[in-house]
Amino acid sequence: MAPPPDHHVVRIGNEPEPPAPPSLPEAEIIKRFSQKEDEYLATRPRFIYKKTIRIEEFSPDGKVAGEYVLVTEPARDADGKLYEKVVQRPESTMRHFFLRSEDLESLQRIPAFPLTTAQLANYNLKYLGKEQVDEVNCYIFQVKPKIVQRQKAYFDGVVWVDSKYLEVVKTYGQWMTDLGPIHVIKDLPFSLFETYRENVEGKYWFPTYSRSDDTAEVKGEQIPVRIVIKWTDFKPLPPTSQTSAPANLPAPANP
Repeated sequence: MAPPPDHHVVRIGNEPEPPAPPSLPEAEIIKRFSQKEDEYLATRPRFIYKKTIRIEEFSPDGKVAGEYVLVTEPARDADGKLYEKVVQRPESTMRHFFLRSEDLESLQRIPAFPLTTAQLANYNLKYLGKEQVDEVNCYIFQVKPKIVQRQKAYFDGVVWVDSKYLEVVKTYGQWMTDLGPIHVIKDLPFSLFETYRENVEGKYWFPTYSRSDDTAEVKGEQIPVRIVIKWTDFKPLPPTSQTSAPANLPAPANP
């Protein structure tokens, strides 16, 4: 019998190899994409869109057993304050959960742009390397809050930044207080969200798709659940609505 072939063994240490440095200094990349976040934060309230929230529960065989769907769009009240107006009556076929549109209001308070220039001082950002997201070459940064508090939540996760135009195209993470991650919907476990952005009007990268998968326990039974949020049909506000909008747009509230 022929002897077995020799095996070439490569031992890998406990410490991973450091990523190749980006073409620009890390501080410069962070500065530029945070300035873009400022621009998008100020611009997004000048657009209307349709937001569809879909929550699904799954049976043990992995099939959808029930769902809840809510469709809203931004509107202004008599004082010019933005709010989410329900434009389609909520529909539900869920078996284990009873949801009302009011139960999803906390989703509105999650900042769409967590890393503006005003918020950078609250975080430590670490460069992790490069990755391609939907054919876009990106820098990856880990984001950790420097401190956590009881009354204010901070983003904890990862952001993907377009390496050419230096703007955030994807985020993955959760919002934290000193009590732990925030669950954004009562009685449901959703905390970690993966959010993708798309270019609107060739200028602005707005969130258009966000998703979270988790498992809820109901009377000792483990129920897989999923939430998907989609923003579609972006259009600028009519001129009359734009002129009535406040000149200095407020920052979004903390979740």
